[in-house]
Amino acid sequence: MVQKYQSPVRVYKYPFELVMAAYEKRFPTCPEIPVFLGSEILRESKSEDGAIQIIERSCKLNVDAPRLLKKIAGVEYVFFIQKNTVNWKERTLLIEARNETFANRVVVLEICNYSVHPENEGWTCFEQSASLDIKSFFGFENTVEKIAMKQYTANIKRGKEVIEHYLKELISQGITFIPRWTPPAVCKKAASQAPSQRESSKAPAEPPAHRSDKEGGSTCPSVEASTPDADKLDADYIERYLGQLTPMQESCLIRLRQWLQETHKGKIPKDEHILRFLRARDFNIDKAREMLCQSLTWRKQYQVDYILQTWRPPSLLEEYYTGGWHYQDRDGRPLYILRLGQMDTKGLVKALGEESLLRHVLSINEEGQKRCEENTNLFGRPITSWTCLVDLEGLNMRHLWRPGVKALLRIIEVVEDNYPETLGRLLIVRAPRVFPVLWTLVSPFINENTRQKFLIYSGNNYQGPGGLVDYLDKDVIPDFLGGECVCNVPEGGLVPKSLYQTDEEPETSDHIRLWTETIYHSASVFKGAPHEIVVEILEGESVITWDFDILKGDVAFSLFHSKRAPEPSRKEAAVPSAATAGENVQLIGKSWVLGVDYSRVESPLVCREGESIQGSHITRWPGFYILQWKMHSPAACAGSSLSRVDDVLASLQVSNHKCKIMYYYEVLASKEFRGSMSSLESCNSGFSQLSGVTTSSNQSQSSSLISR
Repeated sequence: MVQKYQSPVRVYKYPFELVMAAYEKRFPTCPEIPVFLGSEILRESKSEDGAIQIIERSCKLNVDAPRLLKKIAGVEYVFFIQKNTVNWKERTLLIEARNETFANRVVVLEICNYSVHPENEGWTCFEQSASLDIKSFFGFENTVEKIAMKQYTANIKRGKEVIEHYLKELISQGITFIPRWTPPAVCKKAASQAPSQRESSKAPAEPPAHRSDKEGGSTCPSVEASTPDADKLDADYIERYLGQLTPMQESCLIRLRQWLQETHKGKIPKDEHILRFLRARDFNIDKAREMLCQSLTWRKQYQVDYILQTWRPPSLLEEYYTGGWHYQDRDGRPLYILRLGQMDTKGLVKALGEESLLRHVLSINEEGQKRCEENTNLFGRPITSWTCLVDLEGLNMRHLWRPGVKALLRIIEVVEDNYPETLGRLLIVRAPRVFPVLWTLVSPFINENTRQKFLIYSGNNYQGPGGLVDYLDKDVIPDFLGGECVCNVPEGGLVPKSLYQTDEEPETSDHIRLWTETIYHSASVFKGAPHEIVVEILEGESVITWDFDILKGDVAFSLFHSKRAPEPSRKEAAVPSAATAGENVQLIGKSWVLGVDYSRVESPLVCREGESIQGSHITRWPGFYILQWKMHSPAACAGSSLSRVDDVLASLQVSNHKCKIMYYYEVLASKEFRGSMSSLESCNSGFSQLSGVTTSSNQSQSSSLISR
C-alpha cells in the first residue's frame, strides 16, 4: 500500500530571499538534523540572466533502524538525490527528492515548495508532500514502512524548527535584508532603490482576515495563523481552531478535505466536523470517508441541517423532558445537564412517540456543535466537544420498560453514527442499584472511545475531591447536587396518561424513520435495469432541475426527450431486494430506437459512489423528458488509469450488481430560474449547513449545467 503525506501551509513572516539564505545554511552538513550526515553537489546550472538556478545533490542519511535490519539489507547509510530549482524572478523554490538506495525495492518521492505569500509579498509559504511505496524488502516490508513513517514524521517538525533557527542566526548577525533579484541591466538602478525597499521590508503589512472569518492571534513570532489559499489549511489555523495534531493526522485531515472538495466542489463540512469523523476511526481515511459520506447523505435526506430553524419541541416535551444547557465545564466545554432519573421515559414515548424524542435529541446535538464554535471563539482555544452531566437519582425499573430502552438504543445508534467525538466527558452521578442493569443493556451499543469518557459516581461520591469539583467550577454546580447555581432544567414528573396516544401504529421497521415527508426519493439500479423517471413539459423554455446522491456503486446519468408517453415497467421479482432497497422503474421500452422514438438531450455523466450531483436543463420543446440512471460498468474504463478519487470510491463499492441513489427533481418556469445550482436553495435542495463555504459551478454543457 502506498503511504502518502500532505502538509498544511506553513507561513514564515520573513521575505523569500531571507528564508532562502536560512535554507542554504543546511548544506553541505546540518548539525541541527542528526540523521543528515552530509551532501555533495552533483550538478549545478544557471540561466543566462541568473534568474533560475538548479542544483542537484546527493544526500547521505543515517536511518534509525535496528542493527539486524541494516545487516540484512547490507547498507549502513541511505542516499537520496535532491534537485532544487530556485526561480529568483518568480521567488519560488521547488525541491524534488527521491531515494537512490534500494530504488528497485522502495520508492520514496518528496516534493516541497517555497513561494511568496499571495497576500503579503514580505512573507514566505512552505508546503510539502511525499509518498512511500515499499514493493519488497526481504520480508520486512511492514517493519520498514513503520520505521520510514516514524522517521519522516519526526523530521517534518524538525525541518520547520531548523529554518527558524537559521533565520534567528542570520538576524543575530545583523542580516535582516537581502535584495531581490533584478535583471543584470538594471542592477545599478535597483541598488539606488535598496534603502527604500529595506525600510518597507521591516514592517510588512498584515494580510486579510483569517480563513473562515475566524479571528485569533498567534503566539508564535515567526508564523502567522493565516491561510494563503482559501482551499488550503494553514498550520497555525489548525493549531488555533482544531487543536494539536501530529503531522500524519494533519495530513489525513488535508487529504480527506481535498477529496471532499473534488467530489463536492466546495460544498463540504467544516474542518472540525471532518476531524471528528477521522478521530472516530483512528485517522483511517478510508473508514472515516465512508462514515462521513453516509452521514452527509443522512443529513441531506432528512434535512437535519434545518432542524434548529424548523423544530419546535411540543409543550409537553418542554415540560417533561428533564434536560438543558447549563454554562460550561472547567475546560470551556458546553455543559448539558440531563436529570434522567426524574424523566418519565415511558410516558414520553407513549405520549409523543420515538420520532419526537429523536428530533429533540438531534436538535440538542446540533445546538451543541453551535455552542462549541462559540466557545472556541470566546476562550481562544479549540473546543470541539461538550460535557454531559447525568443525574440518575430516581432511576427505577420503570426506566427499564422495554419499548423505552429500545427507543434509547436507536437514538444512541443514530447519534453515534452522525455525531462522533462530540461528547468530551460524561459525568454520571447518584447511580442507583438498578443502574448496572441499564448499563448492561446500553453499553454494547456505545463506541469504545465514547465509553472511555464515562465517569460514574454512586451515592454521594461525586462530592468532594475527585468528584464534580475536578470538572466543574463550584459556581456552576447545580443546586440539586449541592451547588449554589440555580439550574433551570425542568424537574419532570409523570406524564399524565390522558396525554398518551391512543392509536399507536405498530412498529414494523428496525430503524427510526426521521422525516416521513422527505422530498428525496430512493431507487435501485441493476444491471440491465436502469431507473427512469418522466417529466412532462407542456411548453418550451422550462427548466428541469435535479439533485441526487450516489449511495452505492457507479452510475451513468442521462437525459432523453420523446414525443411519446412512455409506459412504466417496474423491476420484476427476479431481484428480491428491489422492494426493500428502493423502487426501480423503467420507461424506455426495449422496442424503442434511439434517434427515432426518443433522442438524447444531455451527454451521459459518469457519477461515482459518494458523489453529490446537481444540475439543470432548459427544455427546447414540449413533450416527455426522461431522467435515467444506468449502472456504469468499470469494464468500460478498464484500459484507462483511474484517478485517485475513483480508486477510493471503487474500494468502497460493495456489490457489482446493484447501485442505490437518492434523488430529487423539480420543474421551474425559466423566468423563475436564476441559473446554476445556487437557485436550488429556494427549491429545497438540502446542502449541508455544516459547510463553512458553499460554492456553485459555473460550467455548462450546451443548455445543461452539472455541478458536483
